[in-house]
Amino acid sequence: MTRMPALALTAVPGRRRWTVDIAREIERRGFQGIYCASFGDSLGLCLSIAHATSEIRFGTAIVPIYMRSAFDMGQSAAYIHEISGGRFYLGIGVSHAPTHARLGVTAGKPLADTRAYVEAMRAGTQQYGELPPIVLATLRKKMVQLSVEIAQGATWANASRSHMAASLSHIPEEMRDGDFFIGDMIPTCIDDNDRNAAMNVAKRTLTGYVMLPNYRNYWKEAGYVEEMEAVEAALAAGDRDRLPGLMSERWLADSCLFGSTKEVREGLEAWFAAGVKTPMLVPSSTSGGQVKAIEELFAAFS
Repeated sequence: MTRMPALALTAVPGRRRWTVDIAREIERRGFQGIYCASFGDSLGLCLSIAHATSEIRFGTAIVPIYMRSAFDMGQSAAYIHEISGGRFYLGIGVSHAPTHARLGVTAGKPLADTRAYVEAMRAGTQQYGELPPIVLATLRKKMVQLSVEIAQGATWANASRSHMAASLSHIPEEMRDGDFFIGDMIPTCIDDNDRNAAMNVAKRTLTGYVMLPNYRNYWKEAGYVEEMEAVEAALAAGDRDRLPGLMSERWLADSCLFGSTKEVREGLEAWFAAGVKTPMLVPSSTSGGQVKAIEELFAAFS
């Protein structure tokens, strides 16, 4: 029997009520959790999920720390934690340079800023109450180690499954076997008739990420040096149109789930076997948007 994944949700303007209704349906169908992506108001969506559901775990994956003061984040998180009966996980991270530029944010050093932010949130608990478990967005060794030191979990996005053993080696075994949250946001596209179409959706999903140096450095560490150096050469030449053709199927299959229902279900089991306790499937479709993609995931895990 296939273990159930968690699903990623985002509240798109004009479909926010639908998104909350879908959260209820995700709970009814027995999925492991609901995790809200950084674009949109993920904390607002989590507050709605807290009221709309009764048992399922949920959280942010993630909220960028530069968008809210630590006190504001802490009091919002403490409120959702209490209202939900302890089902909420606060995933935080530093986000990326393009986001910082768009918001006019001057980011500092990721490790130092994250440590200071968590300390500041915890300093306010006498005023706003107990915080939920804090989960740090991670990619490479130092942030994983920081999550072990100051948080209750670590979450990746677009990680390489073959590299998870190396990443998880920085988390003590007793924590991996305990309540420490270990998650990954996995781009997922199901198409039982056209695997190549599903793979092309995965390419579109990851195009923005291969343009980020921190992700390229991670994927080089994971063994995809040739692919990432080819991407860097194309970017240096100003030829972004070449990027999809430089994304090898080997790399895509290591970072995404795509293809038939059977392939996606088997791939999910491989992610569990790799040590990811909470795989968070990020739905896409070859024939529609989020609504269609979630329908396809419901069918695949019914």
